[in-house]
Amino acid sequence: MKYLYILQQALVWVMIVYWIYNIVIGFCALIRLKEKPLKVDKKHKFMMIIPAHNEEKVIGNLIASLKALDYPKELYDIFVIEDNCTDHTAEIAREAGCKIYTRNDPKRKTKGYALNWFLAKVLEEKLEYDAFSVIDADNVVDKNFLNAMNHKLCQGETIIQGYKDIKNPTDSWIASGYALFYWFQHRFYHLARYKVGLSPLMNGTGFVVSFDVIKNTGWNTKTLTEDVEFSLMNIASGNKLGWATDAVVYDEQPTGFMESWKQRTRWTKGHMQIFRHYTKDLAKGIVKNKTMASFDGLVYIMCVPVIVISLLLIIVNFIMWTLEKMTFGKMILSVIAMLAAGYAAYALSGVIIIIMDRRPIKKMWKGILLYPFFMASWAILNFFCLFKRDVKWEKIEHVKVVSIDEMPEHNSKARKRNNQ
Repeated sequence: MKYLYILQQALVWVMIVYWIYNIVIGFCALIRLKEKPLKVDKKHKFMMIIPAHNEEKVIGNLIASLKALDYPKELYDIFVIEDNCTDHTAEIAREAGCKIYTRNDPKRKTKGYALNWFLAKVLEEKLEYDAFSVIDADNVVDKNFLNAMNHKLCQGETIIQGYKDIKNPTDSWIASGYALFYWFQHRFYHLARYKVGLSPLMNGTGFVVSFDVIKNTGWNTKTLTEDVEFSLMNIASGNKLGWATDAVVYDEQPTGFMESWKQRTRWTKGHMQIFRHYTKDLAKGIVKNKTMASFDGLVYIMCVPVIVISLLLIIVNFIMWTLEKMTFGKMILSVIAMLAAGYAAYALSGVIIIIMDRRPIKKMWKGILLYPFFMASWAILNFFCLFKRDVKWEKIEHVKVVSIDEMPEHNSKARKRNNQ
């Protein structure tokens, strides 16, 4: 029993240290950030890449928003990867003046495969661009996007993640859950780390990469979450990412629970693949680069093991109760306290981020109240994924047809939101 008690205390302290570390870093989002000086002063030439698999319903509005960017038109071109399409995606893009690259490989449908294939071709063709941006076909893009990204490139950043906002935050409690999760993560994970010299991570869409980064290595990702994988590959090699709050894209989120479950299952399996492939590289990066960024990346990929530790702690408490070292009442109270604290923490975090981001709170009340259940479903999903060997890629349907002019903050001069 002594050893069981020691195990229980060890698990508790692992949890405490993990969360204290993340909370302390998160509070760094409140630090005032001094503007970095420019290393060069130029207008870079961009390749705007749209990976698209059967996106005829939404791609037109994305292209329209890209063509309306407040940036010299001769300094960016729009490329569409027609990835295993069976609809009119290519025709719509072609009529809008985009450059089309057609890929047919039904066995490899993920965006990671599409980018591997396309960027290999671009490097082989030696097209003359300074940087590329990847935008999902269901997005629309704020007119200031390239100006903000160009400014970051001029400051010496080579990989920059923009601000992924949400097209449909009030469409359902699921969409609201995604919105609250991303808004909170943007400020208290990405921005916080950027401010203290650590590294944010790519967020799937709305990022820019200098071609110098991939000139010798290519894109070459191999997991289901190519964005985080590419981030950690670079962090392990000593190349930290930049963050651009005012480079905004609006992304569509699933509205149904089962569709969301499929998407988040894929993300979790991708995270587990990353844990398996990159733990050693990040550990080596800590020693080689002598910076905290690789350590912080290692902490990030520990989030799934931490969930396992939480479940193990519950099991240990149950065993101690069965051995009569913890009364049944005490065990039930501890579980109720843990659930109540978790509910309060997530609901409160939703209120805090809406207030800090100065967003209208009235339409988000249902989302706030149900946000803890959204996050709890993610924890349950992570547990099930431990026993799910493989995940079949399934397309998430995008149907939210809105233009950039319909976004409530499109006409604002900048997204300050106390993020400076």
